[in-house]
Amino acid sequence: MYTGRTEQPCCLCGDSDPVARLDLPPRAVTLMRNSDPIAWRDIVGEVSIHFCESDWQLVRELVLDIGVLPLSRCNVAYASFSLREDFEALLNATRDEPDQTELEARLLERSRDVIDDPDAEPQAAVQARVVVRALDELGVADEGTTRSPDHA
Repeated sequence: MYTGRTEQPCCLCGDSDPVARLDLPPRAVTLMRNSDPIAWRDIVGEVSIHFCESDWQLVRELVLDIGVLPLSRCNVAYASFSLREDFEALLNATRDEPDQTELEARLLERSRDVIDDPDAEPQAAVQARVVVRALDELGVADEGTTRSPDHA
């Protein structure tokens, strides 16, 4: 039985008609508003945040033109993600704490490839820069690499 939320509201204003989605590593929720009660290590897979049309235009400008990370303005209550506890309740079994390093490394590598691509779609470019800047701000992006978020 699925009991989760089926709509994905805009993480900035709560509008129920999103036009864009960003997929982020679980650790990025710590940069979002109201994230204190969430144990990011218990998140399974990526975290998705959505934006309505007007907010998406603002986010694109902030990220691509100004270089600002918008996550601190996003309400984590509107993010979409799965918690390990949900799976444990469904399966009636205890699971190990997820190791997020592989997911973070994969998202970081994919994001840097997009940043290197001058023909990348704007939504992919925004997501790439948000992922790299968020992980950089959290001290993860420098582990094992020296590339900067805007080296292209």
